[in-house]
Amino acid sequence: MALKTCDARPSRVIPTICSSLLGAIIPAGCALPQRSSAASPPGSEIRLPYLDARSSVAEYYGPGRDDPPPAEVPEVRIGWFGPADPSHPTAGLMWLAATMAVDEANQAGGYRGVPFRLLSAWSENPWDTGIAGVVRLVYEDGVWAVAGAPDGPAAHLVAQVVAKARLPFLSSVSTDTTTNLANVPWVFSCAPSDAVQAPVVAQALASCCREKSFALVSGTDHDSRVLSTELLAALARLRMLPSTHLELVPGAASLENHIRILQSARPTAIALVATPTESAQFVVALRNNGLDMPVIGGPALSRRAFADGTGCWAEGVVFPLLWDSSSNAGGNAFASRFRDRYGREADYTAAYTYDALQFLIAGIREAGLNRARIRDAVRELSPQVGVTGAIAWDPSGRNRKAVDLGTIQEGHVRATERAQGGNSLPSGLLGE
Repeated sequence: MALKTCDARPSRVIPTICSSLLGAIIPAGCALPQRSSAASPPGSEIRLPYLDARSSVAEYYGPGRDDPPPAEVPEVRIGWFGPADPSHPTAGLMWLAATMAVDEANQAGGYRGVPFRLLSAWSENPWDTGIAGVVRLVYEDGVWAVAGAPDGPAAHLVAQVVAKARLPFLSSVSTDTTTNLANVPWVFSCAPSDAVQAPVVAQALASCCREKSFALVSGTDHDSRVLSTELLAALARLRMLPSTHLELVPGAASLENHIRILQSARPTAIALVATPTESAQFVVALRNNGLDMPVIGGPALSRRAFADGTGCWAEGVVFPLLWDSSSNAGGNAFASRFRDRYGREADYTAAYTYDALQFLIAGIREAGLNRARIRDAVRELSPQVGVTGAIAWDPSGRNRKAVDLGTIQEGHVRATERAQGGNSLPSGLLGE
């Protein structure tokens, strides 16, 4: 793994709004209304968006609710878009949680005595053969809804299919804000968005680096780029920018180049936004070379793949806390059942996947076997209390859950003292 350096001087780094976000907020072909103001200088005008999808509830007004349910079905099929492989390095825990949720639902009677069944589709190249798998689930296998999607690109892919096929999709772990800004009423996202997480990370950086330098180290995958963009925008609002911005390039054999850069720059802290595997490799290299500055990053730092890849070096890293199993009785019970069943520790991807399936199953039981009515039930059952806490949809279909800071303590994800009502971040983060 190697790095490319980017000139991040304030005069040259200007956060911009990505065109895809504008396309989500302002539908194609819609003009921007204009409003004049007497107080404005002559010739100036205020341009307003035609529609702000963040505050407009996406409803479905089409047909389908009156379709009668099938007379008899041997099983109730739910589509799963993601690896159906417990050993998958980043999505294995999601599959285990999904099957656990379905098994527990069947033990509780299934759907009126009929068992639920997960049917999976996946490809490591989702936009090539993966989309064909989703189409097969929807049109040939007759699933009543779809769940899963291990990342932002996968969630966008499923959203495009369900928008045309008209069936609900519960994205369990994607944090890409734009997934829910296309005004598609069939899409619901359980995990808090990057737009919610980025300001929390920015405030943590401000706590330790307000008058000091810090570096941003980011991956080149889609999700890392989206979160990095949100983070840079949040930092700009605080009038902060990284003194150094390094990009992790996949497939490089050595980290020596970027370690040398950081040894020379000596930033007060490092903001790390990359995949769990890339983040683990970077932190290990950082610590092995004697660089002990605080690392503040994205939710990837709270995943089991990161903890397994870093060992003791994971201690003290800081990230947006998406799930703490000790924060409520339901989460603690789920973590215990997961551990007893699989001999593995759950992370937030497992917890949100479990909640997504439970929410979807509750919607099917409430609505019956009708895709449009299942969609209505998923919307109307909110808020629903799960192992991650209350899931309440905002107008766009994204979980409203607020986010605080978490850290790793003795190998476990825990809230920081500040998140628990204290006044400090983990030791050393404030330069103590």
